[in-house]
Amino acid sequence: MRTDVAQIDLRLRRRSMLWFAAGMAIYAFMLVAMYPTVKSDASLGALTENPTVAALLGVSGSFTSPAGWVNGNLYANFLPLMILLLTIGYGASSIAGQSEDGSLGLVATLPISRRRLVREKTLVLALLAVPLAVATMAFILLGRHYDLTLPAGAVIGTTVAVLVMGVDFGLIAMIIGVLTGSRGLALGLTSALAAASYMVSSLAPIVSWAHTIRPVSLFYWAVGGDQLTAGPSFSAYAVLALVGVGLHLAAVVLIGRLDIL
Repeated sequence: MRTDVAQIDLRLRRRSMLWFAAGMAIYAFMLVAMYPTVKSDASLGALTENPTVAALLGVSGSFTSPAGWVNGNLYANFLPLMILLLTIGYGASSIAGQSEDGSLGLVATLPISRRRLVREKTLVLALLAVPLAVATMAFILLGRHYDLTLPAGAVIGTTVAVLVMGVDFGLIAMIIGVLTGSRGLALGLTSALAAASYMVSSLAPIVSWAHTIRPVSLFYWAVGGDQLTAGPSFSAYAVLALVGVGLHLAAVVLIGRLDIL
C-alpha cells in the first residue's frame, strides 16, 4: 500500500520528532540518575502524605517509590503533555491548517480517496510520537541499574496507552479542524479538552464529582490509576482503542463531505 501523503507529512516533521525524542530521553535519564539520591529523602516522601498534593502529582503511595517518582515527574503529566503537543498540533494542521495555507487543494488532486487520505493522516498521528515514547521508555527501563525498578510489562503497556491517548486527541483536533476550518480553533478547543480530561483524572481521588465522571476522561484510562505497577487494564486499552476507531470513522465521514478547494 502506497503512503505518499503520510511520507510527506512525516518528512516535514522529522526534525521536531527527533528533537522531542532527544529532549525527553535526556529528561528521563536525569530522573533515573537522580533516583538513588532522592529515594531515601523523607521530606520528598512526605509530600504525598497530603492527598491533594498526591492527586495533583498523579501519585498513589509514596513520591519516592519507583512508581511514585516516575509517575509524579513523567508519566502522569510531562510525557502525555509532550505527546499531545505533537499529536494535537499535527491533528489541527493536517486538514484545517492545510486548508488555510492552500495546500489541501493540491493534496486533494492526488489520485487517492478521501478515506485513504484520512487513513494516512491517522497513520502519521500514530507514528509522530513513537520516537519520543520509545526513547523515554528505554531510559525508564534502564532505571533498574539505578535502583529504580518497575515491571517492564507495565512500563511498556503504559507507554502504549499514552500513545493511543495522544492519537485520540489528535483525531479530535482533526475533526474540530474539519468542522470549523480553523487550525487555531482546533488547537485551542482540543487543548482545553485535554486539560479538562487531565484535571478530572487528577482530582478524581479527592473530589466527588470528578470521581463520578472520571470514566469520560481519556487521561484516567491511560495514566489515572496504578498503571506503572500493574499495567493498564484490558478495559483501559479497549476504551482508548474504541474511542480512536470511532473518531477515525467520524473523520472519514466528515472529510468525505468536505468541500476542498
